[in-house]
Amino acid sequence: MAVGSVATRGRAARRSWTQSAIGSWVTTTDHKKIGIMYIYTAFFFFLFGGVLALIIRTQLAAANNNLVSPEAYDQIFTMHATIMIFLFMMPIWTGFGNYLVPLMIGARDMAFPRINALGYWLFLIGGIVLSLSFVFNSAPNAGWFSYAPLTEATPTCLVQNVASQSVQAQAALAASTAAQAPAQGCFSPGANPDFWIVGINILGIASLTGAINFIVTILRMRAPGLTINRMPLFSWMMMVTSFLLVFALPSLTVASFLLLFDRHLGTHFYQAGFGGDPLLWQHLFWSFGHPEVYILILPAFGIISEVLPVFSGKPIFGYTFVAWSGVTIGFLSFTVWAHHMFAVGLPPLAQAFFASSTTLIAIPTAVKIFNWVATVYGGRIRFTAAMLFGLGFVGMFLIGGLNGAALAVVPFDYQVTDTYFVVSHIHYVLFGGSVMALFAGIFYWFPKMSGRMLNEGLGQIQFWLWMVGLNAAFFPMHILGILGMPRRQFTYPPNLGWDGLNFLSTIGAYFIGLGVLVFLVNWIITISKKPTAPSDPWDAFTLEWATTSPPPVHNFDTIPVVRSRRPVYDLKHPDNPDWKNEH
Repeated sequence: MAVGSVATRGRAARRSWTQSAIGSWVTTTDHKKIGIMYIYTAFFFFLFGGVLALIIRTQLAAANNNLVSPEAYDQIFTMHATIMIFLFMMPIWTGFGNYLVPLMIGARDMAFPRINALGYWLFLIGGIVLSLSFVFNSAPNAGWFSYAPLTEATPTCLVQNVASQSVQAQAALAASTAAQAPAQGCFSPGANPDFWIVGINILGIASLTGAINFIVTILRMRAPGLTINRMPLFSWMMMVTSFLLVFALPSLTVASFLLLFDRHLGTHFYQAGFGGDPLLWQHLFWSFGHPEVYILILPAFGIISEVLPVFSGKPIFGYTFVAWSGVTIGFLSFTVWAHHMFAVGLPPLAQAFFASSTTLIAIPTAVKIFNWVATVYGGRIRFTAAMLFGLGFVGMFLIGGLNGAALAVVPFDYQVTDTYFVVSHIHYVLFGGSVMALFAGIFYWFPKMSGRMLNEGLGQIQFWLWMVGLNAAFFPMHILGILGMPRRQFTYPPNLGWDGLNFLSTIGAYFIGLGVLVFLVNWIITISKKPTAPSDPWDAFTLEWATTSPPPVHNFDTIPVVRSRRPVYDLKHPDNPDWKNEH
């Protein structure tokens, strides 16, 4: 009897814990709560990475500045990029996908709820590991792609151990080291790369659990009538992104484990002086790294393909092309990795192949822009904050795509590789693209997630601060790159023509920071209000708007039956001629 009494009390205590305010979140397997935890945690890392970015820009605002030491600067720029890519953009798309995909396809939950929860906690652990590196003064400091041999355990200088090597090995080592050399020029890493390796691999496991979950959920749990060619475009892009993760992450895992073996087990996979090849790291890393660019941008394509049609009052122009071009981009993304390596001395045939494939992948991406413009053209446009961010995405991503196409031209790439021109390109793609699309999604789906409407006026102020700040911060970097300013530059002497452009770039970065503060004020004001948002405040198209805001635990009282690509809208507007055009 006593044993039974103890067991009963234990079960009661567990029930009390899982039903408490904190315990219900810690122990949840509800896809919506997990999605919200992903979003809020990733947004915290966005703020962390943003502070690091402001330190970088403040350091570069004037010539011969000494705000931080060269060693600290190496850690700051490395962790800024690592955080923004692995701790912000990747997990926040997982969060949006977790919350929205089951609702969009009419499912009760993700296919594997417990594995879904495991993915979040692994993400959090990986983020903590990387963040603790600052506490131990061992933050990663060789750039976010951690080029070997800079991350090897022995000191690496440009002239070390090359006298006895072949001309090809000397060229490979010099190119690899010179291209990525930190501010001090000669590098002897301690535990810094180990934090990067361990953290990245934990985050990789988290990403794989999420990717497999999305693939099974989307392919096996769609509502009756929701065929693959009726599926919402955000779900399409999440599915393609998940396949990219499954096939791309193993390359990074192999590369990082070989590096770990070099550092601690006495192997020499990447050390040219011992018969290894530092370019092996670059090939393995960029086999992951370029699909990674599309892992970060394809969900943004999906959001824009949901937001622009709703606020234009029209179905998406060319649904089939938008959907299947995402698949094409996914395939082609595995054929372009070495365009990051033109300057290492690739054979001319290889350079020609990768230049051609890079140009080819621009075609389906560019036609998507045409689809979005055609969707907006002639529509009944409502200039909400979500729509402004969506339109801003189209313009800014177009700039990033054009300067990316320029980098596919090998002679031009030779001139600007590892300069601020490349920094400008990636920021226009990932901030002007991914982050602008993200905030279009936040303003669009916040009522569904919280039952509250973000303030439109503050949202539009944030948008214009960002448009000014983004272009002021990143456009001058094009010119700095053409003028020869290397990326990862700790400081610079005066009278090189860089001073004014760097100062303008820093002002732009602070405008972006001010826009983030406006959003935080908007969020605090909104979250303090009672949830009064209607189920469908936007007259939207897809199934998540068919349930309450926020949705119940079970999502839908009855599983909906889908008969078109815009099931919610078509039920409200049965006489709309666009419905017939879709069938």
